[in-house]
Amino acid sequence: MSTRSETRLIIGCGYLGMRVAQAWQQQRHRVFALTRGRAETFRALGWEPLIGDITQPGTLPPWPEAATILYAVGMDRSSGRSFREVYVDGLRQVLTTLPRKGRLIYVSSTSVYGQCHGELVDENSPTEPIEESGQIIQEAEHLLRTLRPSAILLRFAGIYGPDRVLRRSALLAGQPLTGDADKWLNLIHVDDGVQAVLLAETRAAAGELYIVSDNHPVRRRDFYTEAARLLGAPPARFEPLPPGAPPPPMERGNRRLNASKIRLQLGFTPQFPTYVEGLAHAIATSSDRL
Repeated sequence: MSTRSETRLIIGCGYLGMRVAQAWQQQRHRVFALTRGRAETFRALGWEPLIGDITQPGTLPPWPEAATILYAVGMDRSSGRSFREVYVDGLRQVLTTLPRKGRLIYVSSTSVYGQCHGELVDENSPTEPIEESGQIIQEAEHLLRTLRPSAILLRFAGIYGPDRVLRRSALLAGQPLTGDADKWLNLIHVDDGVQAVLLAETRAAAGELYIVSDNHPVRRRDFYTEAARLLGAPPARFEPLPPGAPPPPMERGNRRLNASKIRLQLGFTPQFPTYVEGLAHAIATSSDRL
């Protein structure tokens, strides 16, 4: 049986979590991953699946003692569960059964910030989300701090990378993008997200909070213009919201993330420092690239 120092546990083994699992595997750690239905896939990759559903009381397995636990649960709309059931109730189910030993790294979202006028935002900025989803994620963060105050909290910007390029289908189809082209996007390439998790594991103090982004906010106009060029798609076009139409969630927030803290304290240096390098890599390495 492996010792606890050799064991890692992932709860939420999706787009980010699978890449962290691969990184830990390369470091020769024993990797356990919770799954509802991908046990055979995980076994084929060399990980040890744990069968269970965080939203189903009583289905969670006995947890292994792990030196590090990554909690990176995202919303699976096909599950039929609500946002609160996944982010708050599911987290409570896990935290009340998880061993107290081990470093817990919790992946949250910068949607907890409600700034909407292009303000510069850092870890000390007020969290006053204006959307229900952001309010629920903030509730989950409060629950985390109550039940596991030593957890390291990472607030991620929008994750992109291979097979996850924002608005790819619309760009290829030449469809206009609805909304304000001059609002800000805050992004992090998934490979740099993995680096942030690994640095948090080895260098972050208990209970710390970090924003994870490339620290280079970009206007939507610039991002989608570059994405269309790299895709060989028609030039990106934008159209305003219809008069009187309520703005969708993505139109309400508008902020610029300052992610200096993780650089200064943990030595985080993105491999893809801006969207230009990140988009080129993401499109070139996507499985469905043209």
